[in-house]
Amino acid sequence: MLQPPPSSLQVAAVPAQRVPARDRDQDAPWHTEAVCRRDEAGLFFAPSKEPTAARLSREEAAKRVCARCPVMVECREHALLQPEPYGVWGGLTAAERRVVLARRRRRDLELKKTARPTGRIAAAG
Repeated sequence: MLQPPPSSLQVAAVPAQRVPARDRDQDAPWHTEAVCRRDEAGLFFAPSKEPTAARLSREEAAKRVCARCPVMVECREHALLQPEPYGVWGGLTAAERRVVLARRRRRDLELKKTARPTGRIAAAG
């Protein structure tokens, strides 16, 4: 994800160990520990004119890599805050991230509506 995708679709054989955020070096950027920095970055971005079945298979393989990544949550939040328009980030595809962002917007609107005092209550208070 953080480097141009190579042509290889290999997945690393050695799973990464999850390290709690509090135990990580706080001075190092989160992406230095990303599993995708290794040799499977080609899994995370679609080649042009990729058939649907191949895309779904590639995305599932990318999500398996994300599932064992110690910085998956940080990666996902980065992709949602940027927002990253392409690829699998933090275990979510671009379409899945759009859904999460839409849900967050709806939730934020609902919270704003319920937090706003109505005219009658404000006048009575």
